[in-house]
Amino acid sequence: MFRLYSWNVNGIRAVSRNGFLSWLDTVQPDILCLQEIKARPDDLESAVLNPRGYGSVWQPAQKKGYSGVATYYRKEPRSVRTLGIPRFDSEGRIQMLEYPTFTLINAYYPNSQPERARLDYKLAFCQAMLKFCNGLRAAGVNVVICGDFNIAHEEIDLARPKDNQNSAGYYIEERKAMSKFLGAGYVDTFRYFRKEPGHYTWWSYRARAREKNIGWRIDYFCVNEELLPRVKQSLILPDVRGSDHCPVMLTVT
Repeated sequence: MFRLYSWNVNGIRAVSRNGFLSWLDTVQPDILCLQEIKARPDDLESAVLNPRGYGSVWQPAQKKGYSGVATYYRKEPRSVRTLGIPRFDSEGRIQMLEYPTFTLINAYYPNSQPERARLDYKLAFCQAMLKFCNGLRAAGVNVVICGDFNIAHEEIDLARPKDNQNSAGYYIEERKAMSKFLGAGYVDTFRYFRKEPGHYTWWSYRARAREKNIGWRIDYFCVNEELLPRVKQSLILPDVRGSDHCPVMLTVT
């Protein structure tokens, strides 16, 4: 049994000042994937780099203070690699950890930005991820992909869909890219278990949006359909503070 957590921390140094290590010690996930770490390993204290009981791997962006992913693990993976595409790897968007029964992909999808400024980059990333995941499945490898997708897929996934028709993260093009991914044989595990609205993973810092639960669900755990029978639980943890996102969790055998 693996308990997997994913969290866009919006800065590992900031969240570390807000009880992150105490939370980690209390929850004790088997694997924790972080996105938007905004730091390099040599920027961090040893307690953050190597919490008690965990190994860690870091994939920062070349640009300081920007993007980046990291993963803490109890059981060392067989291998760790990136997507192998420089335009994405240079922004610290991907880590892939190989385990005997699945490959875990920790992903920080690009923000398409206002006026669709980076939409083409975002869609190219989505296509590259789909191609890679399909390659793993063709080789008989199960896939768990988690992270901040920066996409609210359907109306149910944000509090005010009508007000955000032309907002980054809800552009029709990126929503179609998400539909294409799921239609290719992957499952949004939270939505598999929970069909009702009102569940979000990101809230603006403005206008007390979190207290009012005016949010977006843009953080996911997805698996290939073949792995779904081994998924036992998929949760959003909105009460965990420290970032404008909250963690999400998956239990898989």
